[in-house]
Amino acid sequence: MSIKKIMVIGSGQMGSGVVQVLATAGYTVYMNDIKEESVQNGLTKIKTFLDKSVQRQSKTAEQVAEILERIIPSTSYDDAKDVDLVIEAATENKKIKLSIFKELDAIAPEHAILATNTSSLSITEIASVTNRPEKVIGMHFFNPVPLMKLVEINYGLGTSKETGEIIVEVADKIKKVSIDIKDSPGFAVNRILIPMINEAIFVLGEGIATASEIDEAMMLGANHPMGPLALADYIGLDTCLSIMNVLYEGFNDSKYRPAPLLKKYVEAGWLGNKVGKGFYDHKKGGK
Repeated sequence: MSIKKIMVIGSGQMGSGVVQVLATAGYTVYMNDIKEESVQNGLTKIKTFLDKSVQRQSKTAEQVAEILERIIPSTSYDDAKDVDLVIEAATENKKIKLSIFKELDAIAPEHAILATNTSSLSITEIASVTNRPEKVIGMHFFNPVPLMKLVEINYGLGTSKETGEIIVEVADKIKKVSIDIKDSPGFAVNRILIPMINEAIFVLGEGIATASEIDEAMMLGANHPMGPLALADYIGLDTCLSIMNVLYEGFNDSKYRPAPLLKKYVEAGWLGNKVGKGFYDHKKGGK
């Protein structure tokens, strides 16, 4: 099967990034969200990024115009009637994702593959609400999507080999490196990364070191490009907590218990960069 038209559900930071790399690779892409305002905000992010590419002379204005022409704004799942692939990049909430997949399964053509950008949830469970489990797969991008090279391709219990091969072809076309992952809580990257971030939050909560000291220690002592607490702010503390809860519940192992301070920050609404406050004060650019 040849993939030509794709719908991306969600036009936020991840969704708009996915739309951008797909359109850049030549695909026709529906960028779908609940509100027209959200879709337009997503388009603005893409235009801003591409305009910088023109300034850097990595793309011409004509190339940018062609990319933007391949993006079709959408606020209705009915647009999925003529697509070959749907990539869901909505909020990391199991109830919402299951609802989306159940609805899309009834609308998308029989041949269409339904992919999810979930960072931790079970592909097998998501597939269970559809009548096409063999065509449900995980396609986990990393933020910022246009710059990060990796895509985790996550296979549910019923995902077919053919579906996996098609998604690998898409990943190759958008110039991503893909790795195949069996369905497991947190998959590979987040099962390793998020507990490390969680441990850094334990260190902060126990008063062992300040946030800036922890980040400096990991940047200079472990050669990390970004400290774990700054990265947590960038990812979103609510997302970090959600993934830790999936790991904790999925493995029933106390080593995955979320740090109490992480819970408190999420309760306070201090979610990181997206709200201007997390472990750092992003509104003022201070620490």
